[in-house]
Amino acid sequence: MTSEFSFIVLTYNEEQHLPRLLNSIVKLNAPLFVLDSGSTDQTLKIAENFGASIKYNAFENHPKQWDFALKNFEVKTPWIIGLDADQIVTSELFDLLAKFKDEHHKGINGIYFNRKNFFKGKWIKYGGYYPKYLLKMFRTNIGFSDINENMDHRFIVPGSTTVWKKGHILEENLKENEISFWINKHNRYSDLVADEEIERMTALRTQTIKPKLFGDPNQRKAFLKKLWWKLPRFVRPFIYFGYRMVFQLGILDGKTGVLFHFLQGFWFRLIIDVKIEEKLKHKS
Repeated sequence: MTSEFSFIVLTYNEEQHLPRLLNSIVKLNAPLFVLDSGSTDQTLKIAENFGASIKYNAFENHPKQWDFALKNFEVKTPWIIGLDADQIVTSELFDLLAKFKDEHHKGINGIYFNRKNFFKGKWIKYGGYYPKYLLKMFRTNIGFSDINENMDHRFIVPGSTTVWKKGHILEENLKENEISFWINKHNRYSDLVADEEIERMTALRTQTIKPKLFGDPNQRKAFLKKLWWKLPRFVRPFIYFGYRMVFQLGILDGKTGVLFHFLQGFWFRLIIDVKIEEKLKHKS
């Protein structure tokens, strides 16, 4: 078994996705930890068959779930890789991990993987969705989950990071092939984001990451979020959707891609603004 890194995976009724992910990493022979939030399907049996150490924690949101996982699993390797159950490690990334040595990464505390996102079987290549760098690998007891976010979970590390541009993970939630699932899921997410933004308005919540336009991928995202919060509600979804379609070439993603950009870049953002307005009126 490798002594370089361990995998942690969050699950909830992932029998459709988990075998796909675990088969893509099993030959790395790395310790595997699974944090479940109450699966009622075959998820836990699948995890057990792959030799996973399993814990349970009631789900509140993704950042807090990851925070629990990082604090409660007894990881003994110097590095952790945090993956979602609907992701797959590609052969390119597999090769990078198979050759990975901690001694070759002195002074580095985190590694960004490049993600390809799929919707209804279509790779979303444009609209700002590729390349998309996610901090997924980090030093044990140094990387942590940003619990100042309600929905948009990310890992944070102090110090230097590096980006593996050719090390791809594929992300495709097959449940979202049913549009009702996608809408119900993002309707729940919109409540989390609306509550979070209201707390930011009243300084009850601040950004953990320092916003920086020309910083690392997380710093750039923090900068864009700070800009987003300053834009007028109900106008910003139109601006953002137009920007994704025209300047980020989302129109080139075809019918399925345009549907994704409309739902994720416009509909979802508009619903958040509506809920912020409703919640503010309720408070007053």
